[in-house]
Amino acid sequence: MTTLSAPARAVRRRRNGVAAAFALGGLNLATWGPRLPAIKADLRVGDGTLGLLVTGMTVASLLGLASSSWLLGRLGPRRGLALTLTLMSVGVALVGIASGLWHSPWLTEAGLAVLGYGIGTTDVMINVEGAAVEQESGTVLMPLLHACWSFGAVAGSAIGAIAAALAVPPSAQFSVEAALTVVAALFAVRGLPSTEPQLGETPPFAERIRTWAAGWTDLRLLLIGVVMLGVELGEGSANSWLTLGVVSGHGQSPAVAALFFTAFAVGETTCRVLGSPLVSRFGRVGTVRITTAAGVLGIALFILGGPAPVVLLGAVLWAIGVSMGFPLGMSSAAEGANAAARVSVVASLGYVANLAGPPVIGFLSQAVGLLNAFWLLAVFFVIALLAAGALAPVAARRT
Repeated sequence: MTTLSAPARAVRRRRNGVAAAFALGGLNLATWGPRLPAIKADLRVGDGTLGLLVTGMTVASLLGLASSSWLLGRLGPRRGLALTLTLMSVGVALVGIASGLWHSPWLTEAGLAVLGYGIGTTDVMINVEGAAVEQESGTVLMPLLHACWSFGAVAGSAIGAIAAALAVPPSAQFSVEAALTVVAALFAVRGLPSTEPQLGETPPFAERIRTWAAGWTDLRLLLIGVVMLGVELGEGSANSWLTLGVVSGHGQSPAVAALFFTAFAVGETTCRVLGSPLVSRFGRVGTVRITTAAGVLGIALFILGGPAPVVLLGAVLWAIGVSMGFPLGMSSAAEGANAAARVSVVASLGYVANLAGPPVIGFLSQAVGLLNAFWLLAVFFVIALLAAGALAPVAARRT
């Protein structure tokens, strides 16, 4: 039996802690999506009002993205993630109680805002900490960490599907989940450092600002960002609207819709877990082109559908379409000098698309209907497919 050294054990605890934080973040983000039809019914509002509520979560998430670096510097990963994961849990619980018990759109909006702020700050912190532990361990971990997020989303959506089938009120489901998540988060972060990780040499603040601003003039970076924008628009919209599309667009029950959402989450997770061999065989460019082409077909089948198995197949192909663009885009952007600044440029486009997609689909559905609004996602999948050449390794592009 091999005995690990103290530094190796510390790295393993840190890796396991950040992996658990990824999973808890995915669970909290996905847990309320499958119950959206029940939340809408409890609030007695239309799609447009629901879109406005989601917009509040989007704004709060952007504020979380903007303040996350400061918060991480002040608290460090251990206390910072304990706080932000707790905020996500409080937001989820408040959404369930405000909609199911108080039937208050305003208090539901407050819960979504707390949840959104927690999502934005948590997302940045886990990626920074994940990159740091990856460098410390000397192994490629980020794809597996993002798969942990997807595993958490699968668990959250599966819980939602079971709760919907058993007619468990969202208020009860969300409250229990929130309490368990807080406890799990406090255990998970114990292996994380108490100070902010330093990824290489930290340049002066003014230099970091100049490097980040220059990144917005880099054509390759912007094209990578377009790829990430296209796939994240599809993922964010699925998280918020897929179940409602199954119910209102295809006449299925909320329980069946929740199962379709679970199939979406399983499809995305499976593709990410199996992504490394796919990238080895086809490269980053080929992989993104294959997956986004599957996404276009999936959206078309989901919209035109008809029989439930066809709609389900569309949801799975939609999931494949959103699975690989973000992690492979992050890897591509990290090539070259000032990797952190380069990654921040493309991540900004990806995050904004993920957060802004749901309200855009909500407003568009008011004019053309929810299923027809999904054609916008197919258009952006095509754009991502056309821009995928920017993901080629720098050395290969020069050759």
